[in-house]
This record gives sequence, structure tokens and C-alpha cells, in this order.
Amino acid sequence: MNRSGYIYTLLFALSLICEPLHTVLAQSFEARIDSLILKEFNEKDGPGGVFMVTRNGKPVYHKAFGKANLELGVDLAPESVFQLGSMTKQFTAVAVLMLEEQGKLNVQSPVSKYIPDYPSGDKITLHHLLTHTSGIKDFTKMKALSDISQKEMTPKMMVDFFKNEPVDFQPGEKFEYNNSGYVLLGYIIELVSGETYEDFINKNIFRKAGMNNSYYASDRKVIPERAYGYHKKEHGYVNKTIISFTIPFSSGSLMSTAGDMLRWQNALDQHLLLSNKSTTKAFQTYKLNNGEAFTYGYGWHLKEIKGTPVREHGGSIFGFKTMGIYIPRERIYIIGLSNCDCHSPTQVTRDIAALALESLDK
Repeated sequence: MNRSGYIYTLLFALSLICEPLHTVLAQSFEARIDSLILKEFNEKDGPGGVFMVTRNGKPVYHKAFGKANLELGVDLAPESVFQLGSMTKQFTAVAVLMLEEQGKLNVQSPVSKYIPDYPSGDKITLHHLLTHTSGIKDFTKMKALSDISQKEMTPKMMVDFFKNEPVDFQPGEKFEYNNSGYVLLGYIIELVSGETYEDFINKNIFRKAGMNNSYYASDRKVIPERAYGYHKKEHGYVNKTIISFTIPFSSGSLMSTAGDMLRWQNALDQHLLLSNKSTTKAFQTYKLNNGEAFTYGYGWHLKEIKGTPVREHGGSIFGFKTMGIYIPRERIYIIGLSNCDCHSPTQVTRDIAALALESLDK
């Protein structure tokens, strides 16, 4: 055999060895993710979840576990539509920054510029609302919430519901997660854009990002591939508590799929929605009045996993829990969506993120 023939034979033999090795490694990664998920989402005939892991904008894992509808016995699918809960805040924050780029608002402006009669509105800025440092009362902690939970509320009615409550602290004094701030931002989006929040998000984010299976939540609309939400009681599962989605509004009323959430992440990465300068505002840490830094940008928690910076946010709304983590350095995105608030994807998603860092960062 001549030298070129020998080299060809050697390379061919190596390819036969490496290809099975690659397959084994891929199978091992998939099996390890399966194992992490099945520790929590292990009931075949109960509600479950959908998980996706992506690298460089493309899925490397995407599976569904459990049922989308218990009454009909329908399985969840990778394309199932879930309520996002507080992951909605990401979209609200980006909408505010889009309007700032259009010159229609400024995040450093006081609330009073947009809502003149808001109590202490001259001291509270949009920045305070975006970073949960405003001190205004979180409406989800108000006892009177049950009185309006099934009513159709306009954004103004929602703001009026909590605006006269005593503040918990002065603006910028501390970080405390707050849903009222994001409802207030949604109302301001409507005031300065001249559109409803739903229409603004649909036109400026969903359509631009190609998110064709994402919606402002509704229990009345026929939504293809809808995952139904559940609670777990002592005697078994029950359908989720009914609420009016005008209550969580821009703090928690959007619906989406794992695939559309990847499109959202890709749109942010590719600056389809915001300039690099505005994107930086969303993903940087800020400081309190006393100079102490806190780990929240605009619509995302800014944390670390195994020493690697990540952006994350979860959500919880009757019948659903969600979690999304992005690792910018490696362009790894993990999304977990659950259709029972008895199953939290939060820790599972973090564990998958740690595994993905270990397995994909090689």
C-alpha cells in the first residue's frame, strides 16, 4: 500500500471510531438531562413540562414530559403553549427600552411625567420600576386582591388599585421584587405609544422576532397546542384557579412556547429589537442609594452558575411555573415550562445549565 492509501485507510478507521464516540457523548448528555428532569417531572399521566437546551441559537435538546390536558389524556408536545408568568417582565422591559430609543420616554424620568397624579411620582423613576427598587406596594400582597381577581380591569384601574397604598421604602433604598412596578410600566407603555400593551408587544416584539405561537393570555381564545394548567391537592389534581389576565397584565400575562422563547433570545442576541447600547442597559447591574450593588438589570436577574455569569428569570402564575437561563459567554440557553404549579422547573433548569456548561463547554 502506498503512503496516500495508508493515510486514507487510517483516517477512515479513525472516523469509524470518532463517530460512535460522538454519538455516545450525545446520548450521554441527553440521558443525563432526562435524569435531572425525571427527578421532578416523573408522572407520566399527570401534568408535566417542556424543556429545551440550545447552543449558538440552535436546539441540542427539546423534549416534553407528561400531559397537556388531564381530562382528554392529551400528551404535552415540544410545541405546547404555556403561560409564562413573570417571564413577561422581560418583554415589558424591552418594550420600555424600545420606546426610549424612539424618543417617547426616558428611563430616568419620573413617573409623574407620564402619570401626573401618581403619589410621590416625582421621586419614582422608570428605572426604579424596572429594577424593583421603587418601594411601591406589590399588589399581589394586598388582601383586597381577591375582590378583583376575576374582574376585567383596565390598566388605569389596576394602577388606581395600588397607587395610594403606603410605600414599603423610599425609591432606590433597597431591592424588593415587585409586580406593581411592571403593571405601572405597562400602563406607561400604553400612554406613550398610543397602543394597547397587547398590540404593542404583538407588533414590535412577537412579529419582529418570528414568535408566531406567543400570545397575550386568554382563557377564551382557541389557542392551538395550549397546555392546560393545574394545581395539586390532597385528593389529586384540579384545574387552575381562574383569574382575569388584566390583573397581572404586563407583569405576568404572556404565553409562549419553548421554541418561541429561543426566537426571543436569538432576537436579543442579534439586536433585532434593541441597539447594543440599549441591550447593555437591560443586562448590567445597578446600585442602591447607598452604593450597594444588586443583581437585577431590567427584567432579568444577573447571577452566576459555577462562577459563570448568567441571565435568568422565572415565572409563577396559577397552574404554571417557568424558568429561563442564558449563559452569554457560551451562548447556551435553557428554558423549562411546567403546566402545574406543583412542579417547579427552577432548580431543574439550573441543574441542566450546570450540566450544559460542563458538557458543551469542551
